[in-house]
Amino acid sequence: MAEPTSCCVEPGGYCARVDTMFNMPSVHVLDAAWRDRSSNVAAGLRLTVESHPAETGCPSCGVIAVGHGRRVRRLHDIPAFGAPVELVWRQRRYRCMEPAFPLGGFSEDHPLAPARAKLTSRAGWWAISCIQRDNASVASIARRLGVDWHTVWDAIRPLLAELADDPARLAGVEVLGVDEHLWHHTPKAGKGPKELTGMVDLTRHDGRPQARLLDLVPGRSGKAYADWLFSRGAKFTAGVRTATLDPFRGYSNAIRDELEDATAVLDAFHVVRLGLKAMEETRRRVQQEQLGHRGRKPDPLYRIRNALRAGADKLTARQIERIETGLQAGDPHFEVTVAWRCYQLLRSAFTATSLAEGRAIATKVLESFPSCPVAEIARLGRTLRSWHDQFLAYFTTGRASNGGTEAINGIIELHRRVARGFRNPCNYRLRMILAAGRLTHPNLR
Repeated sequence: MAEPTSCCVEPGGYCARVDTMFNMPSVHVLDAAWRDRSSNVAAGLRLTVESHPAETGCPSCGVIAVGHGRRVRRLHDIPAFGAPVELVWRQRRYRCMEPAFPLGGFSEDHPLAPARAKLTSRAGWWAISCIQRDNASVASIARRLGVDWHTVWDAIRPLLAELADDPARLAGVEVLGVDEHLWHHTPKAGKGPKELTGMVDLTRHDGRPQARLLDLVPGRSGKAYADWLFSRGAKFTAGVRTATLDPFRGYSNAIRDELEDATAVLDAFHVVRLGLKAMEETRRRVQQEQLGHRGRKPDPLYRIRNALRAGADKLTARQIERIETGLQAGDPHFEVTVAWRCYQLLRSAFTATSLAEGRAIATKVLESFPSCPVAEIARLGRTLRSWHDQFLAYFTTGRASNGGTEAINGIIELHRRVARGFRNPCNYRLRMILAAGRLTHPNLR
């Protein structure tokens, strides 16, 4: 080991300058030395510290205890100078002298670290901040601290659980989104169902939604969503005014049963995707009927497939000419032409400049699509008619949508890739709430 660093020592034996750099109230640095790399310990800084002496009462009876020596605790602190930091804490021991309460000896309680912890308190909050703000993996944080993955996670898991289960997180939720995603793809004992249902707060602040993940529950079903809503209590459900969802009856039934005063809104993205699917199915069917095979490069309908998917307002004159040429050559009965125009009409309902204009277009869609001679469009019309109220609610709720929920899913996917997958659903839930839940705490700066 290298020689201890030289520093300015006050009469009390403390390193004043190092104490200031250490920045922990009532903790004094006694020694600072560089720790050379060994077989199982990375090179880094080793600091020997102790707390300021103070009167301490017995935790059992409250009587002032007397000092009874010290014990050495080895902790890991926030990295410094690009290297891990090991703290050698000379923790004070006390003994209770009250005969009626024979507690015996006990160690001092200090904010430096919780009992039986291996990381300092601020190292735990620093690790949480790195995951939340820098998209860091637990493994990378463990390398920077010079510890094992389990050491880091065991330190931050109780902190995350306390933040995630704080009832104050659910206050002020007026717009609630719901969506599902797959958190694993390989059936394995203990991992539970592949699907999780995520609840997202989409309440607008300063006119813009600030999406944040509220919770994740196992399963993709109306019961999973309804049970979660019921467990939140009547105060929470009474405050929800708008509930967005994709076209899934399970979620719709849960909203009907548990959010009686909320307006259910069908997500615009999913509605447009239904229209795109109907148009694409029509194009493929006509392709098979005319040529007897799937689309190939020289086929007229196959050549314009990408242009057909785009919105008419985004097409150039050349692209429109290509579409017209392809339809004339490959669509003798004008079925694809009708399906494409219906798809564009459905899109225009959501891109209209005013909500009144958009609602008028949506009403026209509901009235005309079910009787369309193109089978795929007629089926789409019946589907939208069954979601009549939820479809039109988009235009009465200020364009409420599930877009923020999809953004939260993107953040979840990112952190799942960073972590190279998860095995424990409880750890998965805590990690994703930290990543996308906008958790706040005085120690998260």
